[in-house]
Amino acid sequence: MERTFIAIKPDGVQRGLAGEIIRRFETKGFTLVGLKFLQPSRELAEQHYAVHKERPFFAGLVDFITSGPVVAMVWEGDGVIASARKLIGATNPLNAEPGTIRGDLGANIGRNIIHGSDAPETAEYEIGLWFKPEELVNWTPTIMPWVHE
Repeated sequence: MERTFIAIKPDGVQRGLAGEIIRRFETKGFTLVGLKFLQPSRELAEQHYAVHKERPFFAGLVDFITSGPVVAMVWEGDGVIASARKLIGATNPLNAEPGTIRGDLGANIGRNIIHGSDAPETAEYEIGLWFKPEELVNWTPTIMPWVHE
């Protein structure tokens, strides 16, 4: 089973949207295997956004993600990375389709509520950055035969 990293950013937490976002992933049939509620350190934020280090918006990303608590999650399922990206919607909520998390709940590109890994390599890196192996639970929900063949 494929895994992906999802984070509800400080704006999503402050607006009380964590339950709605988790519900959407559960309803889709994915399995939650890791969950943390934390305020990221600058070091963690800088590592997470390292790919953007040379870009002018890097400092703003780090400041924002460390400005309040985050819900960090690992979800598992067939095709979870691509499917999560569709559930999340376009980076800019103004361009996100209705029915997506950002399309329904996002305000603007600077307050787009959620982060999701964009590729298997990114997911592996981000999961390893935010979670220790022993913090992930390997389990099979009883509903799996009804969701996946």
